[in-house]
Amino acid sequence: MQSIQANGYHISFSNNGYISLNKIIRENNYSSLFILFDSNSNELCSTRFLSSLETDVRIEIIEIEPGETEKNITTCVEIWNILTELGADRKTLLINVGGGVITDIGGFIASTFKRGIDFVNIPTTLLAMVDASIGGKNGVDLGNLKNQIGVINIPKMVLIDTEYLTTLPQNEMRSGLAEMIKHGLIYDTSYWSKFQQLSQIDFADFDSLIHRSIEIKNEIVMHDPTENGIRKTLNFGHTLGHAIESFFLENENKKTLLHGEAIAVGMILESYISWQKKLLTKEEYYQIKSTINSIFEVIEFNENDLQPILDLLIHDKKNEYGEIQFSLLERIGKSKINQKVDTELIAAAFGDYKT
Repeated sequence: MQSIQANGYHISFSNNGYISLNKIIRENNYSSLFILFDSNSNELCSTRFLSSLETDVRIEIIEIEPGETEKNITTCVEIWNILTELGADRKTLLINVGGGVITDIGGFIASTFKRGIDFVNIPTTLLAMVDASIGGKNGVDLGNLKNQIGVINIPKMVLIDTEYLTTLPQNEMRSGLAEMIKHGLIYDTSYWSKFQQLSQIDFADFDSLIHRSIEIKNEIVMHDPTENGIRKTLNFGHTLGHAIESFFLENENKKTLLHGEAIAVGMILESYISWQKKLLTKEEYYQIKSTINSIFEVIEFNENDLQPILDLLIHDKKNEYGEIQFSLLERIGKSKINQKVDTELIAAAFGDYKT
């Protein structure tokens, strides 16, 4: 697949990506390479990745536990200390190999260690390939609040190797599909249509779907790197989705949701709100709801869940002057940002979701 040029870096694929990575290592004369894995990506992906490196530069491996609960400032401090103890300096390259937690936290650690060292993202999950590793957002959670601390800082490159997807369980693959579906809904009607009959997709061509999803996100970010305008469209499904994800993460009586599982719910809820605000048609809303529910399990909410989820909305990063700002759908393929929504309409969306 052809490389994609982003703002100040490139996104390369498969064998060409490894050629580009080795060229970057060679031309930048790094003093050391530090590879950040979680225990899953270390076990399942390290052999393929390390065998692709062509360098005599010293390599150190850092491993953390997997999962969203590790994406916090305490983990950052531990890794900053390891970097220091093992002699990392301003000419160290940090390579982040793993899912979205690894690319998010790794980019943040690199951006802040010694006021910034180079980093490369090598996503190994579908979600990270089409979303988390692209666009320069790096950061950590604050308690159960998603992505409250972070920076926007670009990597030296992103390397997409879809062979790593063979290591994923089905629920992780499905989680990544949520962001791909979102890209179609906010930007590309023909791309969205491919997910309406998922069973008919020729998965021999799945790499091309991944490539197009990355293209869509990159095109949006290129127009608005710092999220002052059109980049906010990428938050469709995420205002309520992040609140739901945080609520399920902190509630011991709830099963922890994968990011994409929560965003799938958020997209249905925010599509309902779009319909009720006379942006979407009824037919479009039901098309979105039925398509997403054909791919993702319906999540159960009880009457006591709504208020805690509403309380979490105040922490959404798009909020301005204390007001919650939604990115909704004006129609399938087009978004409308900075939309205010009252709590009664949100409650009605949850009510409709259960039917």
